[in-house]
Amino acid sequence: MTLKQIKVMAKGKGIKVGNMKKENIIRAIQRTEGNFDCFGTAVSGECDQLDCLWREDCLK
Repeated sequence: MTLKQIKVMAKGKGIKVGNMKKENIIRAIQRTEGNFDCFGTAVSGECDQLDCLWREDCLK
């Protein structure tokens, strides 16, 4: 997903992105959706959130 698409998604959820980095925008979206705000924090490439929208990008 591109940064532009992520920003559009965030704005649709009422999140003001300003100059936030991609990782922080995604974490804000995760919090707003009631999920763990864990994007980019997987240790050793391990993650138990199998249905996460961000999983593929997160584990890169």
